[in-house]
Parts: sequence; structure tokens; C-alpha cells
Amino acid sequence: MPVSVVYTAHATATGGREGRAKTSTGSLDVALVKPKEMGGNGTDKGNNPEELFAAGYSGCFLGAMKFVSSKGGPKVPNDTTVTAHVGIGPRSEGGFGLEVTLDISLPGLSKDEAKKLVDDAHQACPYSNATRNNIDVKLNVTQ
Repeated sequence: MPVSVVYTAHATATGGREGRAKTSTGSLDVALVKPKEMGGNGTDKGNNPEELFAAGYSGCFLGAMKFVSSKGGPKVPNDTTVTAHVGIGPRSEGGFGLEVTLDISLPGLSKDEAKKLVDDAHQACPYSNATRNNIDVKLNVTQ
């Protein structure tokens, strides 16, 4: 499925889960650390790839809701939040896999409006499109 690219982000990692990652613009430069649950010491300051994925997905999904809203969907309330929970663990087939839960708070919208907005955003969001049929993504909507 071809994409008409309008922007490309560039980031480089060194050292794997115990290294650094930074963008070509220099606006993001983070230490990478293993979570304690995966063998890290639990005291190092930094982020892991799952946290960065969660931050990206939550921000992108909120952007997708605003995009859908701009095309005639329900207005996205100013106090809307999207919290992404990204889990990682071994797969029965070998290697590792991810699962995602998005907790989406849309205060002031009816249940039907919120569901339509979230469903439409899930079709528009590039993270949702990239993960579809690869990662289990659960959408929890509250008002």
C-alpha cells in the first residue's frame, strides 16, 4: 500500500536497551535503560523503547481524533486524554511481542459520539494502521 510521504523522522540508537537514542534534530536525546522486570537494575534514569512507543502512539492517536473531528466528526474536548499501555513479553512462537491498550477519556461526549470518534480515529491513525493484524490493540473509552 503506497504512502505519499510528507515528513520523515530520523532517530539513531546506540547500545541497544542500555544505550542512547537521539533524533537528527537533537530535540530528543534519551538514555535507554532496561526495565527492572527485564533485568535492569531499576535505578538507572532513562526510558525504554516501550515507553517511547507508548508516548508516540498516545500522541498520534489524539492527533488522529482531531483529524477525524476536522472532517466533520464530533468535536474533541479540550481535556481529552489518551494513555497508552504497551506490554512486552515472550511469544509462544519465539521472540518477543507487544500488546497495547489505549485508555481514551472524552469528557462531555455521548457514548455513541465517543465510540464513533475513536473507531474512525483507529482507522486513520498511522500507529493503528501499522499495528493492525500484528499487535493486539484494545481501545477503552470513557467519558
